Amino acid sequence: MATTDEFRTAIPLEELREQGRAQVSVDGTPLALFHHESEVRAVDNRCPHMGFPLSEGTVDDGVLTCHWHHARFELACGDTFDPWADDVQTYPVEIRDGDVYVNPNPEQDLPPDEHWAGRLEAGLEENLGLVLAKATIGLLDAGVDHREPTATVLDFGTRYREDGWGPGLTILGCLANVIDDLAAEDRKRALYVGARRVANDCAGEPPNFDQPSFATREVEFDRLKRWFRDCVEVRDADGAERCLRTAVAADRSERELAELVFAAATDHPYLSTGHVLDFANTAFESLEHAGQEHTDDVLASLVEPLVTADRSDERSSWRQPVDLVALLEAVYGGDVTETSGLEALVAEAANADWEPPADLRETLLADDPEAIVDALADAVRGGATSEELASEVAGAAAMRVAQFGTANEFSDWNTVHHTFTYANAVHGATRRTDAAELYRGVFDAAMSVYLDRFLSTPPAPVPEPGANETGRDPEDVLEDLLETFNVEGEVNEAGRLVGEFFDCGGDPGELKRTLGHGLLREDAGFHTIQNFEAAVRQFDLADERAAEGTDEASHLESRRRIPMVATARYMAAHFPTRREAEQTFTIAARLNRGEAIHEG
Repeated sequence: MATTDEFRTAIPLEELREQGRAQVSVDGTPLALFHHESEVRAVDNRCPHMGFPLSEGTVDDGVLTCHWHHARFELACGDTFDPWADDVQTYPVEIRDGDVYVNPNPEQDLPPDEHWAGRLEAGLEENLGLVLAKATIGLLDAGVDHREPTATVLDFGTRYREDGWGPGLTILGCLANVIDDLAAEDRKRALYVGARRVANDCAGEPPNFDQPSFATREVEFDRLKRWFRDCVEVRDADGAERCLRTAVAADRSERELAELVFAAATDHPYLSTGHVLDFANTAFESLEHAGQEHTDDVLASLVEPLVTADRSDERSSWRQPVDLVALLEAVYGGDVTETSGLEALVAEAANADWEPPADLRETLLADDPEAIVDALADAVRGGATSEELASEVAGAAAMRVAQFGTANEFSDWNTVHHTFTYANAVHGATRRTDAAELYRGVFDAAMSVYLDRFLSTPPAPVPEPGANETGRDPEDVLEDLLETFNVEGEVNEAGRLVGEFFDCGGDPGELKRTLGHGLLREDAGFHTIQNFEAAVRQFDLADERAAEGTDEASHLESRRRIPMVATARYMAAHFPTRREAEQTFTIAARLNRGEAIHEG
């Protein structure tokens, strides 16, 4: 209980007794006072659900009911009967000299960071959007590093979803990857969106029950890798999980764990339209934010998507009219699970210093799959690393999105999108391990780029450097870009504005923040968030290459521009939305700030 000096006069007791309730403001805090069962109670006048005035509610049998959504609260302590509404703050009351005194600043049971951490867990367990919004805002306002709540959400998502890693965890990981590129308020939005999507994925799902690792830690790595791949091949989830957990328990390096997972993820081409390898790459990236202590459960969550994946070598599009799988097998040295042929090509390239041919991008985007495979094989033979080739293929995949023709069916946006995010994931994986298996991911991504060729026929216009006047203020260009997301069909204009922004010498950081804000104010889907993150990643990697001086200026400018043009077009195709999540976030932010949302 606070000291008497902290209490303030609120209302004469007799007046409150006659009226039964009163709405007052004490030191700027809006309060609802009730005289009920010979007791005086004080609560925050704003319903914690949507901010409606509780002074307009009903009190009966010790229960306060808000009339707007019928949320019920235990009047003495403020705890809710309805978890979706959250608890309401209560305030200490004293009666002195016929007046009601209230302390508007009561001591809290927990410091803010602990309080909001507890509310985050409750929101995840109950799948409560408003509670999650309040918690994520409250945590960052309390100075908590985003990695802490990210780890909490990651741990929840891997433990309470039997189907393993899914879209929600991918969204969480993607947004964690770009959080430093966002404005401060949008970082809160990003954490809220990730938590909300993970909670939704887990709602009503059976929890995950772990398979233990093997008791031995003496199994050599190559054997464990064979066991793991064999289990995945025959869709044996339990066996695969035991192998993977054994690798973690044996303290295998991150490079080795990546080799284990990505080998299985590329044993068949383009598993589940690229999602499996993308999930795996995002899982490793998420560990960089949450901490390596989560490795065991995070990597184990990848097993279910691996063993249940659709295999593209069983699809007619990869077999007819051109047998793309046969082309790949000729390079791999056997069936699609082999790497001996690739290893032989790598061996030929000892000490070679590879430079990408000037026409490689053109070849990758052309209509000849044999020429594509030959060009990639020649590159491996010439000393190209898997990372270097993955970068080239990711650039071609981004171009498919940038040139996507709007006359296609709307669902075809996801066809080119899947190729782009898969190629980006392969690129990320090659930076984690140089295992020969990842060359297969590069070839697979290139074949998917080839299969998407008709979706950019004729190609949409891609703004060339210098195609726009450079006299405009870059901020005005960004305002226009945001406005395109308010109107359906402004796809080409969005892409053109990104080109104009670069031509005006705009700061790329501002472009990222603007696109990020446009993304997070919408009810953006899983794929749209993936697309934005992949574009930012490809842009940043191009900047890294610029710093290293490894690319010609014109080639670099294309690498930087194209992903950002591509994602602006993709976003414009999918916006505007109803912005329901943004409404919840705004309400939560105002409630956390103590603002009066509705007047009584």
